[in-house]
Amino acid sequence: MTKSPLTLYLAAPRGFCAGVDRAIKIVEMAIEKWGAPVYVRHEIVHNKFVVDGLRDLGAIFVEELEECPDDRPVIFSAHGVPKAVPAAAAKREMVYVDATCPLVSKVHIEAQRHAENGLQMIMIGHEGHPETVGTMGQLPDGEVLLVETVADVATVQVRDPDHLAFVTQTTLSVDDTIDIVAALNARFPKIVGPHKEDICYATTNRQEAVKAIAPKCDAILVVGAPNSSNSKRLVEVGARAGCAYAQLVQRATDIDWRALDGIASIGITAGASAPEVLINEVIDAFRARYDVTVELVETAQENVEFKVPRVLREPA
Repeated sequence: MTKSPLTLYLAAPRGFCAGVDRAIKIVEMAIEKWGAPVYVRHEIVHNKFVVDGLRDLGAIFVEELEECPDDRPVIFSAHGVPKAVPAAAAKREMVYVDATCPLVSKVHIEAQRHAENGLQMIMIGHEGHPETVGTMGQLPDGEVLLVETVADVATVQVRDPDHLAFVTQTTLSVDDTIDIVAALNARFPKIVGPHKEDICYATTNRQEAVKAIAPKCDAILVVGAPNSSNSKRLVEVGARAGCAYAQLVQRATDIDWRALDGIASIGITAGASAPEVLINEVIDAFRARYDVTVELVETAQENVEFKVPRVLREPA
């Protein structure tokens, strides 16, 4: 049977970012240094394939520090944790390694600095997301107020409109955040913003790449996890940039082939916590059904690398 031709636009950058790469290395090196099991508070990154692979090596994933024994190392996920968590680990004299992405840590430091200057914080983020919980947990209750939408800005109750600052979750939609920041500036003209954009370079680059391929594509698939904020934003960006069908898939077995019937072009990208092996799996699934021509659409090059904590580079 003759295969139908299909142009596959492969977005670049896509997949792993430096913060995710570092977090995974931290777990692998911790197991190598201290042996299994090593405990990890929350999924190290939001990807089932990655988490399952680390579990096979000897990582045990838990939601709270209370689930960890005192005598085994514990690692805090790339999304960051409230200040109370490492304090509790230190009190129990536990060995712990913080795998918080350095770009998230930068937001934590910003929040702390603004608080020291007497400013109440507003955080633009998603309620309940681990990164939002971690950032808000850097300061006492009530010192960080959460807004998720432009509508939230109109109703947020602040202590003093002249003494405010804002930070953002690093994995938001760049376009949505611009509108929320504009609303904050309109309502609170003296609000202080970050010196440099909080949304991380990887989130921005992946969204720009999707905007570049969307007009060319009949459909876009984003390889990523349903609990991955940056992956879900890529789906939204693709739809908003003009692609009629944009969907999130964890791996090739999740592809809805009936929905793709009759397409002549497909865009493929991946969230920052999705490994290349899953992207290749999706491409191979299309090659099995279509006569595929791959076109790389590269909008930026990334050469960022973050060092792992010193405790893991020192001999046991």
